[in-house]
Amino acid sequence: MRDDISIRRLALEDVPHLRELNALFATVFDDRATYSGRPPDDPYLRRLLAMDHVVVLVAVTEGRLVGGLVAYALDKFEQARREYYVYDLAVDAGFRRRGCATALLNELRRIAADAGGWVVFVQADHGDEPAIALYESLGTREEVLHFDLPVSARDGKADEAG
Repeated sequence: MRDDISIRRLALEDVPHLRELNALFATVFDDRATYSGRPPDDPYLRRLLAMDHVVVLVAVTEGRLVGGLVAYALDKFEQARREYYVYDLAVDAGFRRRGCATALLNELRRIAADAGGWVVFVQADHGDEPAIALYESLGTREEVLHFDLPVSARDGKADEAG
């Protein structure tokens, strides 16, 4: 990674940076509805940033946020350990192929190790070859299926499929 890009974990006072990161996610994932359609208020975001199981890392250069990730620590019941799930990871198109994503993931791995974490895991979509190549360079690939199970319908109607 270039020396002028630094990685840091967001803290309580970093709500504006978290909003910046959401804007980056909206752009990179082409999903404005999810990431900027109904933004939560500042107290909600501060509560999230205060939780030790929520890890938000950003990559910054010359005062500009150019990448970031959001991960969640999952405390396990079968053994006294934590697993970390990378929920979102994105790097601005102009800063890709410079080691930013690798640096973000390595910082998460360091945080996880310091907290007694067992593993960091992440999923990639079929066809997202750059992400798949990155993750394979850092760890072991597992073939799994992912299912989204709807909670009671948000409009008050039960899910027709199940």
